Amino acid sequence: MNASRLWTIARLDLTQRIRTVSWYVLLGVFALVLVGTTALAFLSFTWQEDTGPGVYSVVVLVTLLLVVLVSPTLSGNSINGDRDAATLAPLQVTQATTLEIVLGKFLAAWLTGLTFAAVAVPFLVIATFGGGVQPITVVASTAILVIETGVVAAIGTAISGVLARPLFSVAATYLVVAALTIGTPIAFGLIGASFSSERVERYEALQYDETTGAPLCIDGSSNCASTPAEQVCRDDGQPTTSRVPRFDYVWWVLAANPFVILADATPTGFNSQGYPEDLFGQVKYAVRQSQIAPDLDYVYSDCDPDQSGATPEEVDASTVPIWFVGLGGQVIVAALLMWGAVSRTRTPARRLPPGTRIA
Repeated sequence: MNASRLWTIARLDLTQRIRTVSWYVLLGVFALVLVGTTALAFLSFTWQEDTGPGVYSVVVLVTLLLVVLVSPTLSGNSINGDRDAATLAPLQVTQATTLEIVLGKFLAAWLTGLTFAAVAVPFLVIATFGGGVQPITVVASTAILVIETGVVAAIGTAISGVLARPLFSVAATYLVVAALTIGTPIAFGLIGASFSSERVERYEALQYDETTGAPLCIDGSSNCASTPAEQVCRDDGQPTTSRVPRFDYVWWVLAANPFVILADATPTGFNSQGYPEDLFGQVKYAVRQSQIAPDLDYVYSDCDPDQSGATPEEVDASTVPIWFVGLGGQVIVAALLMWGAVSRTRTPARRLPPGTRIA
């Protein structure tokens, strides 16, 4: 593989993309969306002492959303589009190998997606003015954002090499991206709800002295009205049953979601009450909470009124990260699709779909 030929192919593809007016209009619209997002995020996190972590997380997540929405259009027809325009065949008769052609177009699509991420940099800098943004958060979130942009670009480029029609390849790329971003939460909810277990709920009522009306105490006195742990509670004998979904069976489905990967891989800061300071932590808590099996024999006792459960910080410490599993799966799928694109683009071709233009 020749690095010079690889960059030449990528540069030619980039030149075709950025010389149109629509490209700059798209970047302008992207910037306007981020202006509104940043302003609203500052208003939404005014209740925190440091608004920086919350605003920063919102801007990064919105940037990933916009990149995911735009990249399939930019990469989904990069190979078969050139074939239809009769510009692929002249490239194939040069010294450039098929692998260099496919990787060059992938590199161009990746850099194009990163251009949109670069537009978000000023807004991320503005977010740091709110204070509290940690350097490790910036490094981790930026790395995952860059990698996820590359994964989507690789999927789009590969599908454009596997499928012959540009329209179908763009649609197929959107379907794959939709399956990862929207399909995974839907599958998680439906499958988790279809697996349910019976839950028994019991209630332990506080016992009172029939004479004084004061709560009964474990030591036999009646001076524990302000200390519930020393009071006497008994089962009321009327348990209730219900069905609860078992999301702890299917939490791994969410591992492939790009937004879950971004949130789970980014270190979370917690306030003094153990709650996350940014949107990354809130998404991570929702996903990590699903790993914990529900209590199937739940007891509510008047002698233990504080049964709020574990804080998000405690849940984060007691569960396992899943981002590397999902990211690894995405990379494997993208690599297999790229291999298929190289096989379909290689010349001379033994078989081609009917109506495929070769020169």
